[in-house]
Amino acid sequence: MSVRLDVPVLAGELVRLEPLAMRHVPDLAQAAEEDRSSYDFTLVPRASEVPDYVAAQLARGGLTPFAQVRVADGTTVGCTGLWDPRGWPDRPGLRAIEIGFTWLAASAQGGGINAEAKLLLLSYAFDVLGVARVDLKTDARNHRCRRALERLGIPFEGVLRAWSMSWAPGEEGRVRDSAMFAVVATEWPAVRSVLEARLAAVSSRASAR
Repeated sequence: MSVRLDVPVLAGELVRLEPLAMRHVPDLAQAAEEDRSSYDFTLVPRASEVPDYVAAQLARGGLTPFAQVRVADGTTVGCTGLWDPRGWPDRPGLRAIEIGFTWLAASAQGGGINAEAKLLLLSYAFDVLGVARVDLKTDARNHRCRRALERLGIPFEGVLRAWSMSWAPGEEGRVRDSAMFAVVATEWPAVRSVLEARLAAVSSRASAR
């Protein structure tokens, strides 16, 4: 399906997911140039490429893109999106969707923003859209991302060989093996509990400082 979903702002305590717009470009250009060492397998534009990147995200069929806005200071620190919505074959509504096109500035990593963004998107997918499944995938070589998903309680399903286009530098036009993760509706309550516990731990550490 090439439809773009009409999703409102999804607001948490650490991050606010706003529909991506050109007004987010200046902050994203700065975010993309912090420490790029974690982007070896992720599509993250250089600062000069951010306007074209945002325009491409807005034009991409089947993608509902968001800016990740840090609540503490109102700064846009990355992007994420709901991608590849799949409908039921015999009735209206969505059967499945993917969370993808996710990246965060180095200064926004490790502080709970990623966990809360996943909680907001999964909650919307299961509780509002009523999907049966939410996918997440990454380059099979991206062990950092894989460990992060596992810590969030997202079940690992396996590796699909030559499944997606590679975003690694120097691999333009090549395909990669993709590590596949997913949450199905029956698992959602348990995954939500893991995410909420992780965010509670982040809040507790912040209060202790």
